[in-house]
Amino acid sequence: MRAEEDYRVWVGIDWATEAHQVCVLDETGAVVGERSVTHAGEAIAAFTVWLAELGAAAADRVAVAIEVPRGAVVETLVERGFHVYALNPKQLDRFRDRHTVAGAKDDRRDAFVLADSLRTDRACFRRVQLDEPHIIQLRELARVDEELAREGRQLANRLREQLHRFFPQLLQLSPAADEPWLWALLEIVPTPAAAQRVRRDRVAALLRAHRIRRLNAAAVVTTLRPPALWVAPGVVDAATEHIALLLPRLRLVHAQRQRCGQRIEALLERGPATEGPDPEPREHRDVEILRSLPGVGRVVAATVLAEASAAVAARDYHRLRAHAGVAPVTKQSGKRRTVHMRRACDGRLRNAFYHWARVATVCDAASRTYYAGLRHRGHSHGRALRSVADRLLRILVALLNTRSLYDPNYPRRVPPDLVLVPGT
Repeated sequence: MRAEEDYRVWVGIDWATEAHQVCVLDETGAVVGERSVTHAGEAIAAFTVWLAELGAAAADRVAVAIEVPRGAVVETLVERGFHVYALNPKQLDRFRDRHTVAGAKDDRRDAFVLADSLRTDRACFRRVQLDEPHIIQLRELARVDEELAREGRQLANRLREQLHRFFPQLLQLSPAADEPWLWALLEIVPTPAAAQRVRRDRVAALLRAHRIRRLNAAAVVTTLRPPALWVAPGVVDAATEHIALLLPRLRLVHAQRQRCGQRIEALLERGPATEGPDPEPREHRDVEILRSLPGVGRVVAATVLAEASAAVAARDYHRLRAHAGVAPVTKQSGKRRTVHMRRACDGRLRNAFYHWARVATVCDAASRTYYAGLRHRGHSHGRALRSVADRLLRILVALLNTRSLYDPNYPRRVPPDLVLVPGT
């Protein structure tokens, strides 16, 4: 296998929406070609041919630098054998300062800076590898599920505000106004006047249809029948018309999220088409090991596997904790030393780790004890949860390396300063 140091051509691509600016350097750093590539299939294919002819070298001797680690340009180059490297835009901004102190910036300059920086500082770049189709599907569905959840909350909040205007009794039954049975009830009793006439057996049938056991028909009817708020004429008609438009959208988002959840579950159960380069059969798959840990459900498992698939496959603990924002950032100068929360991370992965740790402190005794000890030492809620997530991540990497499932009865050492003495 040819070493990566044998690269003969260095390419920088300043990615854009309509046209990508390309700069090609030789081994000495001299510009040997520049062009603009339209974001179209034929143009990108012609660009790869031009790139190979310009360098007069095999594809694996051409190194390409780009800010965006995915997309048609990246996937085409990787598929055709070129070695593609990604760089964070913030790092590119620092590399740009090496070539100009005036702060000048344009597409041609950025393409040149990318190519030249890859030539001189390849260790700062990350090699791009195409994910398996299974991971790409899982990532897309996990992100769609997040978007649907956000849209559902926004619509439910709008419904709640309309109910608060003229029909607050309903919010006693479902404070968030995000339950399908409440939406069905609103079609039966759209106004306080209709609530005075509703029959108890009709409400009972609705509760049975939606399998609501925490309430009975008598309690629902009693809650709905207190005197209504006095509002200006026309408010009830306007609000009910607004609600009538919100309910179909709420149901649509709810149904789409249910289907999305089923697809995510099916992908997690099915797993990748191949088990990797290891020819020996594996005792447990990564998803099984991850889901065996406390606090990990469908959404957390899908997010971790989709957003950090390469780090999980490499069992890279330090990369995972940095990517998820669990690893703190230390700033030290002279005698001054401060430690801050890491903000340069994957937001979706950070949220997944937060909820993983939050649920684990509820359902797992060891995580709850660890969290309580950190809080006793004066850590904030967020900092304590990040430490809990860091502990669970260490356990996860160890389990992945040993191909074993989580055992809650396995004895694990707890730092002495985090052991709470009764009465403290």
